[in-house]
Amino acid sequence: MEWEFDEVTFDREFSRNMVARLLVERAEHGGWELDRLRIGPDGKRRVVLRRKIIRAVRTA
Repeated sequence: MEWEFDEVTFDREFSRNMVARLLVERAEHGGWELDRLRIGPDGKRRVVLRRKIIRAVRTA
C-alpha cells in the first residue's frame, strides 16, 4: 500500500475549532486522513495528512 503525504501549518491565531473545520473539509473533499499533529513551542500546529494512492491496473 502506498501513501501520499501533505504537510499543512496553521499559525497560533487560528482557533482549535477553525483548524478542525478546515481539516474536516480536506478529509471530506480530498480523501485525506490525519497522520500526525504537532504543536510547537511557538504555538504553530504542524499537521501531516495522508491518503492512499490507488493505482489503476490494466485488465485487458
